[in-house]
Amino acid sequence: MSFVPGQPVTAVVERVEIQKLRQGENLILGFSIGGGIDQDPGQNPFSEDKSDKGIYVTRISPKGPADLAGLKMGDKIMQVNGWDMTMVTHDQARKKLTKKREDVVRLLVTRKSLEEAVKHSKCSYPKH
Repeated sequence: MSFVPGQPVTAVVERVEIQKLRQGENLILGFSIGGGIDQDPGQNPFSEDKSDKGIYVTRISPKGPADLAGLKMGDKIMQVNGWDMTMVTHDQARKKLTKKREDVVRLLVTRKSLEEAVKHSKCSYPKH
């Protein structure tokens, strides 16, 4: 998926709802992120477009809340609880994900396999 700042984004997205795990005072999501408009996009191993400053899932804790919800390593986070995540800093993204009074995080993510599935389905109609 290519992204041009200021232009509409067309993406195949999936909704992922993560129930945070409570450990004492902490709420655990079970994943780590990378990216953001303040980071070097060339260091992002999940982005084909090395100018993409999106927020990506860089690590998933096995059997953690994110894993159980279906989040995948390499997913690009487009929204968190309705908030646009396409033009945020790394710290802004982290803060949106880790709000203390939210037990559930609702994400819109896009991933390469979703885009590939749509491309293949568009091409696989029988020709008459």
